[in-house]
Amino acid sequence: MWTRYNVMLPEITYSQTSDGVDWNALKATLQDDHFDNGRTPEQLQRSFANSQAVCFAWSEGRVVGKARLLSDGVCNAYLVDVWTHTPYRHRGIATQMIRLLLETVPGEHVYLQADADLVSFYKRIGFQEQPHGLSCVVGRWLDNQSFG
Repeated sequence: MWTRYNVMLPEITYSQTSDGVDWNALKATLQDDHFDNGRTPEQLQRSFANSQAVCFAWSEGRVVGKARLLSDGVCNAYLVDVWTHTPYRHRGIATQMIRLLLETVPGEHVYLQADADLVSFYKRIGFQEQPHGLSCVVGRWLDNQSFG
């Protein structure tokens, strides 16, 4: 892939499985990129293992993007954990991960929650604003340590 400056960019590949993910390395990269929500590598792995669909963007053997989808398999899904490593942003990586995930839930209403500065990005790829989104944390954040 070439940029407008004729600089060769590393190839990006996508996988819809967690096979080969180094969860410790991903956790460290998320921390360095200020996209860490406090999950341990084990909790991060569990989050992806318990998802309906996952997508990873890879470059030169390392994860540079991730996203996952929770779904009831009937009519409702929730897009979460969308992230692209800062040096790889604005290259269509998040858009491609989301497209791959959306293909896994035809006919379902897909919801997401986004920071205000990302609303225009999600609108460009087909999402519409909803009037309200609410959430709560039951107990203390990440206090569920069962891995059963």
